[in-house]
Amino acid sequence: MGTFFSDTFGVDPSVLEKYGAFDVSLINDLPLFIDPFLLFHSENDEYQALHRQIIDYLVFLRERAMQGPLSDGDLTNWYCFPEVKQNWFGFSLVGNGGSGLGINFARELHANLHVVFVNFGEEKITEGSHLEKVCLVSNGVGRDNISDFVTNLIQDFLCQYTERFATQFVDARHLREVMISRAVFNYTTQTWQRKAYKLPWIRGDFVLLTPRAMLTRDDTWINRADLLGRFDEIPTAIPDSALRAAVSNYFDLALRQRANPRKPPTQKDKSSAAATDY
Repeated sequence: MGTFFSDTFGVDPSVLEKYGAFDVSLINDLPLFIDPFLLFHSENDEYQALHRQIIDYLVFLRERAMQGPLSDGDLTNWYCFPEVKQNWFGFSLVGNGGSGLGINFARELHANLHVVFVNFGEEKITEGSHLEKVCLVSNGVGRDNISDFVTNLIQDFLCQYTERFATQFVDARHLREVMISRAVFNYTTQTWQRKAYKLPWIRGDFVLLTPRAMLTRDDTWINRADLLGRFDEIPTAIPDSALRAAVSNYFDLALRQRANPRKPPTQKDKSSAAATDY
């Protein structure tokens, strides 16, 4: 039984590297995290689409929050974000189990979104009137929680990304069709849709690959000689407080822009801009 994806499934590590995927450990979680800013700042069209997908869902949550109280069932469906443990990232010392973002997070996120955006687009903006009030980026929420949130919202991409690689490079006897219950959010029915994928399977569960370009690392947890070389190209994560502030500020800007999209420039605006240029 191998330690990493490559030796477990008999794949040359250079093939994984060429594909852009991280060669994940299948023994215990590694201190790696999907950083939303690596999506937001990417010039990759597919990553930009994922960025828009995340903002779309936040807009949906904001609109639901503005409509008033929700049942625990709705909170569970829309606001709870379980850890997607099959990517093998996080702070678990043994295995890949984690807590994710449960019902308490859901209640606080819904309540705070409602308060912050009750007069969305009309309220007087103050320094405190932004998403740092929201539980998603409050004290106690760290890079692992933010990574869980993002991973849930891009799970369909990660499953397709893994499926493309696995069907080409992993022996078919190690693959299994897996039904993912929260794969794609349907805004018409306002429910999560199930979707089937053919994914690598080991010890009674599937495995997900993640592009290295999406990841940051926590150096304080990486001290084993056999791991150091695998992390060379992955940037170090910024402290939790800095990441919370950055995510707060960005989501605040993005949601306000979505609520008050800029009008297309008039001919007068264009003429004025042209005159300024010359």
